[in-house]
Amino acid sequence: MNAPTTRRRTVAQALVEFLAHQYTERDGRRHRLIGACWGIFGHGNVAGLGQALLESGEALPYLQGRNEQAMVHAAVGYARQCDRLSAQAVTTSIGPGATNLVTGAALATVNRLPVLLLPGDVFATRPADPVLQQLEVPHAGDVSVNDALRPVSRYFDRVTRPEALIPAALQAMRVLADPVDTGAVTLALPQDVQAEAYDWPEEFFADRVWRVPRPAPDAEALAEAVRLIRAARRPLLIAGGGVHHAEAEDALREFAGATGIPVASTQAGKGSLRHDHPADVGGIGHTGTATADALAREADLVIGVGTRYTDFTTASSTLFAAPGVRFVNLNIAAFDSHKLGATALVADARAGLEALGAELSSHRVAPAYEEGYTAAKQEWERRVDAAYAAPDDSVRPSQTQVLGVLDALVDDTDVVINAAGSLPGDLHKLWRARSRRQYHLEYGYSCMGYEIPAAIGVRLAAPGRPVWALVGDGTYLMNPTEIVTAVQESLPFTLVLLQNHGYASIGGLSEQTGGERFGTAYRFRAGDGTYTGAPLPVDLAANAASLGMHVIRAGTVAELRAALGEARGAKRPTCVYVETETADTVPGAPQAQAWWDVPVAETATRPAAVAARQAYDRQAAGRRRHL
Repeated sequence: MNAPTTRRRTVAQALVEFLAHQYTERDGRRHRLIGACWGIFGHGNVAGLGQALLESGEALPYLQGRNEQAMVHAAVGYARQCDRLSAQAVTTSIGPGATNLVTGAALATVNRLPVLLLPGDVFATRPADPVLQQLEVPHAGDVSVNDALRPVSRYFDRVTRPEALIPAALQAMRVLADPVDTGAVTLALPQDVQAEAYDWPEEFFADRVWRVPRPAPDAEALAEAVRLIRAARRPLLIAGGGVHHAEAEDALREFAGATGIPVASTQAGKGSLRHDHPADVGGIGHTGTATADALAREADLVIGVGTRYTDFTTASSTLFAAPGVRFVNLNIAAFDSHKLGATALVADARAGLEALGAELSSHRVAPAYEEGYTAAKQEWERRVDAAYAAPDDSVRPSQTQVLGVLDALVDDTDVVINAAGSLPGDLHKLWRARSRRQYHLEYGYSCMGYEIPAAIGVRLAAPGRPVWALVGDGTYLMNPTEIVTAVQESLPFTLVLLQNHGYASIGGLSEQTGGERFGTAYRFRAGDGTYTGAPLPVDLAANAASLGMHVIRAGTVAELRAALGEARGAKRPTCVYVETETADTVPGAPQAQAWWDVPVAETATRPAAVAARQAYDRQAAGRRRHL
């Protein structure tokens, strides 16, 4: 009897070789599961994973980052652009490098996007205790800083013996490829174990395919959903990020076209229908259009497809106001399907929409309902045109007018990225999405500093597409360092840097909640301790140039139009810098249709806070439980 064939490798070498042979497959198309590994080396990974990546060559490409959190953001941007069928790994040292992963890991898990985290860890064998950067926990000798990643990881394991890598690595791949369980996956790797050799079975390194299923809905649940849809007089469909992840846009377009049911979208779901599709009524909820929010308040049936129903979507449980409103939730995750007391269709979004469409082939909403939302959509588009228009080309643009100039320039191939500040609200209301992956808003975690590294990840996943990172000055100051990575890797994207000298979004929220914009503007502190209104002498355009970007300054609408046109065709990372007017022209839905619950001080001495509390109590009275 022949002995099993083995290969002698270190743990790090074995892991890198294993990762290079992992694939996903859906609809007969195969994808590399781990497309590359980001890394910043320090003690804890330089002699383990660093050596293994060097030895592997292009089998697992290496990408050099500048900030650990940003590397995770780049990997998340890549995974989203790849419809979660391909992901990237991130490796760090054992101390601050590892803890810097936590925010990125939370973002990935909240948004259900796969990323593999490979932080170094303290010695398993403890030859010296403590080692540099080790956290000592007197009551638990097996705890390290990597344990901070447990609550933000969908799967966590610490590989303390070489042979333990085999089950840990297989479980990690299972979770990354699972459309329900995916998110951040952490394999903590003690630095001594990384360098330890072991005789690995050949089968560990064989090509392995993780098939991503498209489960169909249960027949009884489908029949109940069809009954509810047929009975509804004012149905509304809400498209969430699951539509994109399942590549279900064609199925949704056919369903909406056949039934006439209007489609609103969450931040993650925007672009599920093109903006000019007759059934598309725009964003939903706190940052939604007046058209979509009016339909939501009157809907007697809400069909959620691939949405988690966050408070921005539901306007903090005040939006769906019809007394007898019912819900049908199509979601691959049972956890989300059962929200709001819904009839749950636990299924892949494409498979579920196709099944619903087949059963409703002869069903269509009443002509009067369709005519009503069509007229409201046309009126909203006129309001968007007015918001985008500048009085003339010689004026300094507002933020809304910046979006209008960009809207006139892009086509189906462009990708627009944003995450935080006042831009998400403006984009959700106004942006006219032209293709399924054009609108890239990270709003599950709304993390400042996401946009620039995500642009790099998107560019790696879609090298032929123009990529725009829309960033305010507050977000830029959080995390600009990956500009250097884009320059190093020759990854052209355009950073549109909007300077308004403070935190515009949170400033507005502060004013609404009685905080009087305290601490939200960038101002000089005078000698007497008071703050002046003069802007700080900070030149963010010069900073971007110092990091290697080509910078174009635009002071007027005409200059902005020329700058964006030049940047779109640039072959190097380019920044378009524009100071915006603070007064803006964003049309909105009535606040009663789109509230957001941010608690206000119950007792206060300042009149602004007292008035804000009275307004809060009036809005909060409209909250309801859907059971």
